[in-house]
Amino acid sequence: MGYSAEVVQRARARLAQAKEDRESENRQHLAQAYAKVPRIREIDVLLRRTMAQAAQAAFLQGSDGQALLEQARQENLGLQRERAALAAANFEEGFLDESPICDKCGGSGYVGTTMCECLSELCLQEQKKEIAVLTGGKESFSQFRLDYYSDYTDSKYGASPRAIMERNFQNCRKYAAGFTPNSGNLLFVGSTGLGKTFLSASIARVVSDRGFSVVYDTAEHIFSQMEEEKFRPDDSSAACENVQRYQNCDLLIVDDLGTEMVTSFVQSALYQLINGRLLAGKKTVINTNLAPRQLGERYSPQVQSRLEGEYRVLPFFGEDIRKLRRRQQM
Repeated sequence: MGYSAEVVQRARARLAQAKEDRESENRQHLAQAYAKVPRIREIDVLLRRTMAQAAQAAFLQGSDGQALLEQARQENLGLQRERAALAAANFEEGFLDESPICDKCGGSGYVGTTMCECLSELCLQEQKKEIAVLTGGKESFSQFRLDYYSDYTDSKYGASPRAIMERNFQNCRKYAAGFTPNSGNLLFVGSTGLGKTFLSASIARVVSDRGFSVVYDTAEHIFSQMEEEKFRPDDSSAACENVQRYQNCDLLIVDDLGTEMVTSFVQSALYQLINGRLLAGKKTVINTNLAPRQLGERYSPQVQSRLEGEYRVLPFFGEDIRKLRRRQQM
């Protein structure tokens, strides 16, 4: 799974700190052992000596070299047994265990050119933190309340807002739980205060927890970053890194499309973003207060065509939940 450069950088910093902490703890334990049982220091000196002898014996030819190598090996094993016995008699189990922070990569974070599981787990944790900050950290499917939606059947739609929203809720939860690179794209449409942001944030949380790279951002900020990257190009800039994240993440969630100021650049940028991710097979969730027809009028017929043809449209109905909550509090 791909993670942003910022996420990987934070995860690598945490791994490096954990590695340093482990090595520092090992040095402290060894110093305490030397002070309490001086024989352990003597054994460590002898172990290094036998290792050097074994290395020299390996270069000798014939029976003499084999005999010296076997002698060094036996001395080394005997010293290790004595050291282990002294450690067991004087310290708690594992006190002198000098194993690295990760047995697979030694704490480097990579096995060859492949990211190790230890670093991947830290990346996942950092991505969760990032999404929690962006979404407010409270949204989850378990907290979604259908009782905010009327169960009165709307003759225009032939169903109640609650029935429609229950269907949307189940579709979103299923989408998040079964997300893969082959999943489809979602378009949430409806007025403000109907739960579009809540459900899209809930999707972000679940998909991220499953190990996929997720970027959650508002349309306004996405377009501002794309504009800065275009007109102030700098490969090392935050805007450049953010645009790469928008383009390459497994799942991009665009919040509040339609609330930003529309310019010719925004119209072009939205088409490039949507079309580019479709061509790359990357998945996107968009929520907006505008209907598909209004999106076509605001941006372009090409944008409308791709949204209607490549996205599953989920309509949101009901009364503004924020207003309902205020009335209940009053």
